Amino acid sequence: MGFYLTTYKEALDFLFARTTGAWKLGLDRVEAFLALLGNPHRDLSTIHVAGTNGKGSACAALEAMLRARGLRVGKYTSPHLVDFRERFLVNGLPVDADQIVDFVGRWTPDVERLGATFFEATTAMAFEFFRSAAVDIAIIETGLGGRLDATNVVTPLVAGVTNIGIDHVEYLGHTRELIAVEKAGIFKRGVPAVIGEADPAIAALLAGIASERGATPVHSVYAAGGPTDVSVSADGTTFSYEGRRWASPLVGAHQAANGALAVAMARTLPDRLSIPDDAMVAGLAKTVLPGRFHRVGRYLFDVAHNPAGARVLVDTIRAASVAVPVAVVLSVLDDKDWRGVMRALAPVAGSFVLTLAPTSPASRSWSLPDPLAYARENGWPASVEKDFDAALALAAGQAATVLVTGSFHTVGDAMVRLEVSPTGG
Repeated sequence: MGFYLTTYKEALDFLFARTTGAWKLGLDRVEAFLALLGNPHRDLSTIHVAGTNGKGSACAALEAMLRARGLRVGKYTSPHLVDFRERFLVNGLPVDADQIVDFVGRWTPDVERLGATFFEATTAMAFEFFRSAAVDIAIIETGLGGRLDATNVVTPLVAGVTNIGIDHVEYLGHTRELIAVEKAGIFKRGVPAVIGEADPAIAALLAGIASERGATPVHSVYAAGGPTDVSVSADGTTFSYEGRRWASPLVGAHQAANGALAVAMARTLPDRLSIPDDAMVAGLAKTVLPGRFHRVGRYLFDVAHNPAGARVLVDTIRAASVAVPVAVVLSVLDDKDWRGVMRALAPVAGSFVLTLAPTSPASRSWSLPDPLAYARENGWPASVEKDFDAALALAAGQAATVLVTGSFHTVGDAMVRLEVSPTGG
């Protein structure tokens, strides 16, 4: 019948104890757990989003458009920045902490018996919370990959893949083609498939897999022309797509791609959930996404954690005319391509301050002498400050803009210390 928990912290301690070790991909454990819960995912109308980068942006845009239509919207994303409850939003608000305490207290014996992972447990939790909240529709972001991701138990109203880059190679493969196959695993028979990848060859591969899996219709945003006339400023991004002009407060040319994908996905929804174009325009203009080119005073927060994300960040810094010099407070997980991230950031980095994000798992923390040596090999100004608070202070004394990046841990830890709300600034 479960066990007794008294605090939110105790519940989180139990959940996070399950994050050690490697990911265990596969659907058997989460399906078994969901069966015990009465299969809440089957009672939900869902939208499913996968991709290497841009998933959070696409989910945020969809959420904003659906809410502008007056719908009650759940959104499940990961990881969080500051508070675990950020993963489960209902109409933009996190679920109550007591719900998490109650769920963990009741279901812990079954989680342990099944050997369910942290992500499997939290995914099941999301479905149960959204069913209890009676949402009209739930937006579900994959955690890792797609085909064997715990979220892939849903049969959504539409499935979308943002783009394909090199990340999580130990699980998904070392080429974009192999990774595409895994991401395309969310496409299902009879379900519309929308593809946001701009590379024609990769987009064609995704479309081919979608068709083979029986998805219908299959729509590729860039094969159909994609967003055009993209304009980026410090206030946001505007673009033209399918005969209309759209505006997003999210900054960066890549946000035109994410916005167009969201529009294309929204247009596939059935009549009972359909969104008029005017509501889509109004909704997109109210998109909120903390931690992605998120500016608060002289600080700039961005969760870029792979080379592709870092290159996009650099393009956006240039387009938005960020004040220079820029000091980069950088902490990257050791299993990421941190060399590629540093190479991408170097053109805008007046200096690197290399540090350790306090919440980074010890098993995945990078070894600081290595990135320092790499910076020196390449002639980039860099210093090491293991103490995170001291690193932030050091960067603030060096530059007009302090860019905090490298992982969700890095950004979230900085937000806590600088008293920045992920949802309010």
